[in-house]
Amino acid sequence: MVLLLAVNLDFGTSAYAQEAADVSDEVLLELYKGARVTDVVDGLVTVGYMDVGVMDPSIAPLWRDVETMEHRFSGIAVTVRYGPTNRPMHPGADLTQPENYEVYRQWRGMWYSQLSTEPFGEFIKEGSVVVMDNRDDNDTGSTGSKNIMDWQEKGAVGLVSAGGVRDIDEIIRQKNPVYTDYTKRGRGERIGRNEVIDVQRPVVVGGCTVYPGDVIVADSDGVVVVPRRVAVRVGQIAYMELVDDIKGRRELFEKTGRTYDQTVEIPEEPATFFKKHGLPVDPNKP
Repeated sequence: MVLLLAVNLDFGTSAYAQEAADVSDEVLLELYKGARVTDVVDGLVTVGYMDVGVMDPSIAPLWRDVETMEHRFSGIAVTVRYGPTNRPMHPGADLTQPENYEVYRQWRGMWYSQLSTEPFGEFIKEGSVVVMDNRDDNDTGSTGSKNIMDWQEKGAVGLVSAGGVRDIDEIIRQKNPVYTDYTKRGRGERIGRNEVIDVQRPVVVGGCTVYPGDVIVADSDGVVVVPRRVAVRVGQIAYMELVDDIKGRRELFEKTGRTYDQTVEIPEEPATFFKKHGLPVDPNKP
């Protein structure tokens, strides 16, 4: 006999978003398009956020392509937390016995449909970054080569995870942008191992608290989290620094005879870009 356990999870989100200036996700996505982690970290320092939001270096890209830069992304956090189950391996049958295979299938289906689901999927939209807190979840592969493509199809630009990633060869071959602690990768499936705890509530990954709606920027320097409350000014400062850096590097490319590449393509001038998106022309003036 299979014991099915009904679970009622409330994933309301409105009370858990940080207070912030009235700016749309769409404007933030434009502001942070092409942003570099280093410039964003400098922007955070400028607004008084010293050593805030910089994930531990163990959270790193699974793969890099410095020709296409496809491993880099920026987007808006959608958060989920998984934890180790405290339920028995199976509540009513010896799964080692072949005659209980159908019992196992029912139990497996119950686990995926009730205990370790993916309710965060309904919050994914264009420009989302799935941020997954799955520390200590019993060597579970909460992310694999198929479901990450499902999330991308809904609009996700990447995944930042404390661990729990499997099918890594396929993920790399598919070029799904994933940042995680490789030493914490998970091999087993979710059944009997973990359960979903929270969706669209604060999580902790790489030593940083991430709220739904925060801005995430990821490249080979790691991952940085920008609290929504300061995302506009930090993004503007980072954009200004990036433009200055590109101009300086472009001059050196010319002096040294290097062939221009995409990293020295000059973006729109900051004041023009900011005005176009309804932002302050100078973020460092009252």
